[in-house]
Amino acid sequence: MNNKILIVEDDQFLREFYQELFMSEGYLVDVAVDGEVGLRKLLEGGYDLILLDIMLPKKDGLQLLRDLKVQPPKTANGPVVVLTNLGQDAVIKQCFELGAVGYLIKSALNPDQVLQEVKSYLK
Repeated sequence: MNNKILIVEDDQFLREFYQELFMSEGYLVDVAVDGEVGLRKLLEGGYDLILLDIMLPKKDGLQLLRDLKVQPPKTANGPVVVLTNLGQDAVIKQCFELGAVGYLIKSALNPDQVLQEVKSYLK
């Protein structure tokens, strides 16, 4: 059974890069280019892992996490891991309070490290 990952990321280069990376490892990958599309897909559900950026057009990642608390998805999702460049403690704390299980700083990790993290959350 292939794990299904949703990447919510507005940066086209990063989105496509991670999509290719995970697909080359055999994962099924879906993407959302902004917070509204992301929320729609999250509410449909059925993802084994969600990689969520915080800084997004239309609706930011924190708002998506809040919305999910209020409105559960049709099909349950796996863990939400925040993948962002925002390193402020207050933001990190808020993400965990809103249900994220992990917090990765994009600029601090190379692709292999991100892949290792994803694998560990999918175990």
